[in-house]
Amino acid sequence: MALFSRRSRHVKNVILETERRASELKAKGMRVVKLNRGDPPHYFPTPKYIIDAYVDALRSGKTTYSRASGEKELKDAILSRYKYMYDVDAAEESVIVTAGVSEALLFLNNMLIDHGDRAVFFRPYYAQYSPRIRVEGGSVIEGAYDFDSGWSLNLESLEKKLKRARKGIKYMLLTNPNNPTGAVTERKELERLVQIANEHDIILVSDEIYDEIIYNGTEFTSLAQVAKGVPHIILNGISKNYLSTGLRVGFMLVPGEDKVSARLKQKLEEYALVRLCINTPSQHAAAEAIGNIREHTKAINALTREIEKRVNFATDMLMKNPSISVVRPKGSFYIFPKMDFKSLRFGSDKDFIDTMLEKHGIQLTRGSGFGEPSHFRIVALPPKETLEYAIGKINEECASRQRGGRLYPPILARK
Repeated sequence: MALFSRRSRHVKNVILETERRASELKAKGMRVVKLNRGDPPHYFPTPKYIIDAYVDALRSGKTTYSRASGEKELKDAILSRYKYMYDVDAAEESVIVTAGVSEALLFLNNMLIDHGDRAVFFRPYYAQYSPRIRVEGGSVIEGAYDFDSGWSLNLESLEKKLKRARKGIKYMLLTNPNNPTGAVTERKELERLVQIANEHDIILVSDEIYDEIIYNGTEFTSLAQVAKGVPHIILNGISKNYLSTGLRVGFMLVPGEDKVSARLKQKLEEYALVRLCINTPSQHAAAEAIGNIREHTKAINALTREIEKRVNFATDMLMKNPSISVVRPKGSFYIFPKMDFKSLRFGSDKDFIDTMLEKHGIQLTRGSGFGEPSHFRIVALPPKETLEYAIGKINEECASRQRGGRLYPPILARK
């Protein structure tokens, strides 16, 4: 009898696949620059008012089980946020608090996907989307962003695929702003996407965890603003905008009042009851994080200004590399360059990632984990001097190979 379930083979995380090797190299004295994981509190401390709220919750004895679907104080703060930011009205039962967006994805797939069911993801997509649906026995229909048009959605191609697929598509998932590209989907694209989903009776889901990290003159539109009357779910949390990744507070918002939305809310409540609750002090800290608009506005404005500088600085450096093509990001803090790996004598994007780590100590993430093997992802959170060093090493390696420099076999280097 096999020890592990068949579905367990899909459990993986390409973003962290080089962590062990990076730690080994660091222990040997090598400088390792981590550009693989988007964890902003490493570079921008969690605001004091959020820390104080967490400590106050502990000291006041808020360490018991909390309501399964989330503390009322936090739900009220979330609903107020969506009202003043996006003019969205929703009732308290429309919010389910989760342990980050990661648990929200778990709820989503457990709730909707049976063996053989499908979902639409737009390639490149966040690396954890595909493993999570496959664990439940589902599969993916790939829509796509178009690199040559600046990462706009290719909706014509999507419509053709949906017509061929006909049935069995449970939901369509968009990441906006996008991880890994930094693209921000325009309102007119969202409106057309809502029409398509409605025509094919597909639930729309939008992961908007970076919705306030917007820059380069870009405006953000939430799916909740344009999907009124169509069943949809918004995923969000305090990890990125509020610099609190470790507090593990996310949420699912189901604003609609239609019959499908009502059923979604009820079933999500049942899932929340099964897992009891999430961290109680974290919820009180999250309520203060979201509800204290004055303090948050100061923090998010400073954060976004600095991320804009760092992302643009790194993008400008990459644009000087003739082996790389890149679209300037408009949101989040990722850059997703395109590279002809074969012309530089890399066997694959993984070969490139391994070489950069083994030879230069630069830790990146391969694009194939996001559905695009001709790309790689950079997290542009570190200070400029660190980004300058790291991207300088990328450009140096490419230049060496263009000149016919000695090849460096990353697999041999591990032995």
